[in-house]
Amino acid sequence: MRFDQILADHRPSISFEFFPPKSDEAAQTLYSTVSGLEPLGPSFVSVTYGAGGSTRDRTRDLVLRLKRDTTLTTVPHLTCVNSSRREIAEILHSYVEGGVENVLALRGDAPPGVEHFEPPVDGFRYASDLVTFIRKEFPTLGIGVAGYPEGHPETTDKMLDLDNLKRKVDAGADVVITQLFFDNRDFYDFVERCELVGIAKPIVAGIMPIQSIAGVKRMASLSGARLPAELLRALARAGDDNERVASVGAHWAADQCRRLLDHQVRGLHFYTLNRSAATRRIYESLGIKHSQQLRA
Repeated sequence: MRFDQILADHRPSISFEFFPPKSDEAAQTLYSTVSGLEPLGPSFVSVTYGAGGSTRDRTRDLVLRLKRDTTLTTVPHLTCVNSSRREIAEILHSYVEGGVENVLALRGDAPPGVEHFEPPVDGFRYASDLVTFIRKEFPTLGIGVAGYPEGHPETTDKMLDLDNLKRKVDAGADVVITQLFFDNRDFYDFVERCELVGIAKPIVAGIMPIQSIAGVKRMASLSGARLPAELLRALARAGDDNERVASVGAHWAADQCRRLLDHQVRGLHFYTLNRSAATRRIYESLGIKHSQQLRA
């Protein structure tokens, strides 16, 4: 099912994101974790690349295995990093042949040790260029793109950031999935600003349940996400006890989701960090029936 069909049929959509394993043993463990979420009936699950496209092959193998062996709609990430047009075309051909119907098109982060992103020879500089290529050469695929409620960490000009997002949407994107955020007001304002510049595609909210202090510091540094004072106070009370930190994180994320649902959000996309327990608890606390996610 393509993104446009998913967003039309599933209100709200519920999806989970995983990052690819670094070993064959870890791949088997992750496969079991992801397939274990199948009974929840997610609208889709997505699988990222590693930094600099370093796990492209494992991403492809996991996506195709999930497509073949489960009923899950599986969405691979695809980035411009370290890939020529020919290489991107080859992996897209393998996805189409394997029955994959959607991709998430991203510019991607520069490889480790490289300060600024530079496109490879015969590659793409911007995600909008990648979207244009996919829409022209693989017109049957649904395309998702990234949005940044607090602005892209590399772009201080928030209006320019919205212009960049509009270029991706105008190039053929079907849905915008946001970077994680911890204050819903940032998301609501982002949606309104998108409407003002003519971005009419569905916007899905990215949610990350905090699971450790080290993890949230790392993710906040990478994404530029702001932690509200109320959340910081709660984390301070939890101290160095990661079990308490995870409890605070799950409670905060669940409250975010309830309020977003009350505001008729088009979808919730959970950054699971490959740990399904917290996401499962949050999902079950929202009272969304499985029948809302799966059509009979």
